Amino acid sequence: MADAPDEPRPFRSGIVAVVGRPNVGKSTLVNVLVGQKVAIVSDKPQTTRRDIRAIATDDEAQIVYTDTPGFHKPRTLLGARLNDLVGDAVDGVDVVVLVVDGASGVGRGDAYVYEQKVAPAGAPAICVVNKVDAVRKHAEVPELARAAELGPFEEVVPVSAATGAGVETLRGLIVARLPEGPPLYPPDDVTDQSLEIRLAELIREKALRRTRDEVPHSIAVVIDEMERDEALTTIHASLVVERDSQKGIVIGKGGAILKAIGTDARAEIEQLLGTQVFLDLRVTVLKEWQRDPRALERLGF
Repeated sequence: MADAPDEPRPFRSGIVAVVGRPNVGKSTLVNVLVGQKVAIVSDKPQTTRRDIRAIATDDEAQIVYTDTPGFHKPRTLLGARLNDLVGDAVDGVDVVVLVVDGASGVGRGDAYVYEQKVAPAGAPAICVVNKVDAVRKHAEVPELARAAELGPFEEVVPVSAATGAGVETLRGLIVARLPEGPPLYPPDDVTDQSLEIRLAELIREKALRRTRDEVPHSIAVVIDEMERDEALTTIHASLVVERDSQKGIVIGKGGAILKAIGTDARAEIEQLLGTQVFLDLRVTVLKEWQRDPRALERLGF
């Protein structure tokens, strides 16, 4: 008598909030889990300014990752609003993933995020100890132990988002904790961000890489106008800074920095859109926009 065929596994779907203090590698991890770049990445803390939903769908599950801004003690109105986004992002989710930096060490900042955002969520929690590829020899186990002491996690997982080590294990642990149910988004979707926001964020990522340390937090990008046809996309965008001195830094001597930002961004935008791109960038000053409620509204925060 032939064995009965295996019954198909039930499809699972759910929302996973990825939280942590600034610069622990949340966006890099989300991009790896989704399999393509959805969130911008830089080595500057607090790069992420929106709760970005990144969607990974396969035959067994759809995981909707919410990549959140780094939770921190805010110094500006923008910082306070970013912290509010983290609170909104963990509300009603199916799993919370707390990312900590194994290379720089688990510490009080991570405990603060756990107490303020992970514990109140009430969802199953997994702690990811990221950057284990950069951990000194024999130091990984103590960092895993410190991570476990932050709270009653269901799992503590060593991962390197940079190399991919441990990522599949993490994904399996997440899927096992999702409820059964149909996809929440169309299977081909990879993000819920509008195209304009994705383009603005790509430009800001390139500006972060090309400008000096005193400028990054003061840069915002707005897509002013976009025209698309099959062969060419024309984009007019503004890089917004807070002071005239910052405007000079972003433009650079003879316009060199702004030109480099445009060249870097255009190449990646062409890959995303599949057309040639004409990218027109200008730099404008909006005084102390991070502290001005009306300016924050204008910039979409």
